[in-house]
Amino acid sequence: MTIIAQARLGLPDPHDCTDAADELTVLHAIHDTLVRRVGQDFVPHLARDWRVDAGARVWTFQLQPGVRFHDGAPCDAAAVAANLERMARTDKGYTLGAPAVWRQYFGGAKLRVVDTGTLEVTLAAPMADLLDVLEQGFILSPACFSELDAGDLAAQVGSGPYHLTDVGETEITAERVAGHFSGTPENPVLTWRRVPDASERLKMLQSGAVQVANGLSFDASRVLDAQRHEYLSPVAIIYLLNAAQGPLADARVRRALSRAVDREAIVRDVMQGAARPLNGFVSPHHFGAGQGRAQTADRDTARRLLADAGHGGGLTLEVDCPTRLPDEAEQLTAVLADQLSQVGITLDVHVHPEREDYAHMVRRKEIRDMCVFDSSPMSTYRVLYEKIDSRIAGSWWQGYANPEIEDLIDTGRVTTDRAARAELWRAAYAALQDDPAWLTLYNPLRVIGLSEDSPGFAMPADGVIDAARLPRLDAA
Repeated sequence: MTIIAQARLGLPDPHDCTDAADELTVLHAIHDTLVRRVGQDFVPHLARDWRVDAGARVWTFQLQPGVRFHDGAPCDAAAVAANLERMARTDKGYTLGAPAVWRQYFGGAKLRVVDTGTLEVTLAAPMADLLDVLEQGFILSPACFSELDAGDLAAQVGSGPYHLTDVGETEITAERVAGHFSGTPENPVLTWRRVPDASERLKMLQSGAVQVANGLSFDASRVLDAQRHEYLSPVAIIYLLNAAQGPLADARVRRALSRAVDREAIVRDVMQGAARPLNGFVSPHHFGAGQGRAQTADRDTARRLLADAGHGGGLTLEVDCPTRLPDEAEQLTAVLADQLSQVGITLDVHVHPEREDYAHMVRRKEIRDMCVFDSSPMSTYRVLYEKIDSRIAGSWWQGYANPEIEDLIDTGRVTTDRAARAELWRAAYAALQDDPAWLTLYNPLRVIGLSEDSPGFAMPADGVIDAARLPRLDAA
């Protein structure tokens, strides 16, 4: 048995939208998706091939032949269609504070089963980046839908390289599936174990009690030497800015914030080096991310911008701050307040201990001037569409509007050539450097430890353990 120790453990409804890496590693092991992400691109998985029409609305998927769910039912085009229909339900696709995430993309879609191995999807609106969504479109046996809807999350049945054998509060166990179309995993049995304390996870790894330990302390884990693997989390740690009203409706004030901040010092003082300054609105792992350097602190420019905006005598900003997600939010806000005081900005901080209530407040657009938040979708398009586009006014949008960026979004959603679309997203990235919607700060660095030296091991770009592709890690 190979045991993976991680801070949290959960088995959510696979058709709810989650960016929780500790949940996604389990879901990807037991369920297949049409495509699989590798770096910034996608490779065939349950769909062995696909094509899209010139208008980016009609997608046709050719499925792997002969695939069956773990209950023996065929994993065919009709089953895939049933899953996409379920994802589009108004009560599905829920993520923290935001309902029906997937309905934005599959709502109104027409699904045509051409034959058992071919599915045609006609979207209600063009989306050249549909694969970004399908990478988390887990395909389940439709026979388990009713049990899932009744709340029995342990009843889910997939077709993935592992099948569930036991689901408990502190452990989830799965056994590998012989002859899976993507290959046979190296480890016969996997157990994900909830171990909340990072120091305890490290001790368990060192003693051989577990074979994988994720989320280790950045500094304490250095004792592992070659067994220690750092990786950049694509999660962006940011402050959402209220651009609808108040001082941050003025682009000059938003730019002043960005120029007043020393990101390197924040990484040092808040994260003790366990982060990288965020160069823009998405991480360097994102498709179409720009390659420019983060804006360096230039407080003279920040003061000039504030004076031009009528705040030469000082400015007080009201800040909403949670106590977790990110867990360092309060310390971060204290360090930020010290930095901004050097350009005449004072922060009046309001702490929120209930994180889900906080998320609902943000979704209802009830933030004060700014709020600590994170941005986690691995899709550059989804970030632009759901969070930046004023015409959509999505859950996390806070009043920002930029016609240049919205024109790029419109062009990108119908540009099926991937290289050309990447250039459009890079242009949007550059425009958001000049007219920031958020105060962007850093991407955290994470650490995973393995029980054996594995020089060829690397974490996937999305920061989710790919359990089916772990090296062989035998228990001592």
